[in-house]
Amino acid sequence: MDLKAFEKYAELARSMGAADALVVPAADVVVDGRTYLKCMYGCKGWNANWTCPSAPGALKPWEFEPLLRRYAGGVLIHCAEKKPSHDISHAVEAAAFRDGHYFAFAMSDCAVCKECSYPKGEPCRDPVRARPAMQGVGIDVFATVRRFGLPIATLPDRDAQPQNWYSLVLIA
Repeated sequence: MDLKAFEKYAELARSMGAADALVVPAADVVVDGRTYLKCMYGCKGWNANWTCPSAPGALKPWEFEPLLRRYAGGVLIHCAEKKPSHDISHAVEAAAFRDGHYFAFAMSDCAVCKECSYPKGEPCRDPVRARPAMQGVGIDVFATVRRFGLPIATLPDRDAQPQNWYSLVLIA
């Protein structure tokens, strides 16, 4: 499939306020199971939300990678804030779906609810819009983003420095 056809989705993301959006081949998305270790032993959100890899039924990196390889490519979306990143990726997924790409799938740190219902033992309030983060399914976000020349770095003080938020919308 010609990935140039996906450029309209990157344009949509930029028109919605993304700092950047690039069409990327799925083969260039880096998967590394060590992301699971970082989630499990380095994330304060572990076991705290429905999109976490600790949630019941969540895909593990070794389960996700074969699915990823069935996609042609996607749109890598760069934003300065979490909520716009999630909202833009969801809109891009919906546009691709409407265009006949029925397996389009967005991955973004979920920002649907201010407080997730998972810790309360309640069902997800919006399972239609909730999506896992890329790292939660095994994507090495740092390696993937750097492959395409986009900015990303570890932050000594995440509250005192601007952050880079990335989403990926896979398109078959």
